Amino acid sequence: MWRRPLSVHGKMATETCDAVNMDPDMDLLSDEELEREAEGFKEQGNAFYIKKDYAEAYNYYTKAIDMCPKNASYYGNRAATLMMLCRYREALEDSQQAVRLDNSFMKGHLREGKCHLSLGNAMAASRCFQRVLELEPDNGQCQQEVKIAESILEYERMAEIGFDKRDFRMVVFCMDRALESASACHRFKILKAECLALLGRYPEAQSVASDILRMDSTNADALYVRGLCLYYEDCIEKAVQFFVQALRMAPDHDKARLACRDAKALKAKKEEGNKAFKEGSFEAAYELYSAALTIDPNNIKTNAKLYCNRATVGSKLKKLDQAIEDCTKAIKLDETYIKAYLRRAQCYMDTEQYEEAVRDYEKVYQTEKTKEHKHLLKNAQLELKKSKRKDYYKVLAVDKNATEEEIKKAYRKRALLHHPDRHSSASPEIPKKKSRYDSGQDLEDDGGNMGDFDANNIFKAFFGGPGGFSFEASGPGNFFFQFG
Repeated sequence: MWRRPLSVHGKMATETCDAVNMDPDMDLLSDEELEREAEGFKEQGNAFYIKKDYAEAYNYYTKAIDMCPKNASYYGNRAATLMMLCRYREALEDSQQAVRLDNSFMKGHLREGKCHLSLGNAMAASRCFQRVLELEPDNGQCQQEVKIAESILEYERMAEIGFDKRDFRMVVFCMDRALESASACHRFKILKAECLALLGRYPEAQSVASDILRMDSTNADALYVRGLCLYYEDCIEKAVQFFVQALRMAPDHDKARLACRDAKALKAKKEEGNKAFKEGSFEAAYELYSAALTIDPNNIKTNAKLYCNRATVGSKLKKLDQAIEDCTKAIKLDETYIKAYLRRAQCYMDTEQYEEAVRDYEKVYQTEKTKEHKHLLKNAQLELKKSKRKDYYKVLAVDKNATEEEIKKAYRKRALLHHPDRHSSASPEIPKKKSRYDSGQDLEDDGGNMGDFDANNIFKAFFGGPGGFSFEASGPGNFFFQFG
């Protein structure tokens, strides 16, 4: 007599069949009786399948298989149920067992092909569909599946080209289209997630990787993508942990190994630069930040911080133009980076580019309306207003910290430059300029305001006014004697 084996499908099937196993009379049934019992279970499975109660249908198809394990249609039916439960790998095993038992079982080949398709193996699916067409050349459903397999292969080809060209948007598009038919393909999902991370769409990439890890916590590719997202979000220490875990699961994972190496190198170089800056070794810090910037051009957030750090060092080294350029590069990488705007605005203030400073402070204040930012903006606006007044230090080409003697000397030089006796053949404009210096017209145009400089009395003496000298009274030939 035949003794019934247990189903290959694990715990659910084992538990479901306990009632059958507990009946000692079942082992004594004839083959005909076993087949009749199996058919009964199959019919019950069909009834539950029609009601879309796929879990119960699965249980009854399993009972049928346990009664008659060499019936291809039972495996085919259970495969169909597993497909409805999105358990495609188990469904694939049942489909393959069905066609091993009966190579002419058309539905078995069709379901095997559809399982391969859902799992992203379009080449294997095509072979299965070819076998179906050999059995039924006019099978319309199979012909449609062949076209789907061909489209998936085309999307794979386009994605490969796009990845090589770093056209990550194209890759995401192709994988989205392919996943419409290959919904259970982890390979397509991982490629999409990796490209989303490279595009800076970290929450989306994290979501895809997390979905895979919920089903398979040891998936090295998903662990790598999780690490990649953290790495590009400048959480380098956590990223390294994921890369190490991925390498533990798959020691030959090249991408995880290279990413882990770059992450460790970037972290070390950045920390060295920070240490040098704190110690006041600004030249060394500048070189270390520059070296860190060459490690991974794709790490946008970390590189934005490195540019801003180098700008801070550059301002300490009085390399203000370079510091402004570094801040601009940081902002280009991360338009929300407030610290870079603040640093650039300060550099603009230091180089008296007040309009640019006001623009940056306005951007900062619009984003973060704090008292400190408001004060910085008002100060920049005040300096811009002051810069539009006539600057008499510039008129005499002297520094704002010039001494009284330097101011006197500069005035003499300027007065001689425009003296009419030196320009007898010149245009009428020359005597007019001399007259402006003698009469104080340049000062009068602006109310005689020289700011808070203590040497105002000197300018008043030059250009006339209460308590000053009148060069027109003394004449052009006599004003030099006023200085003593």
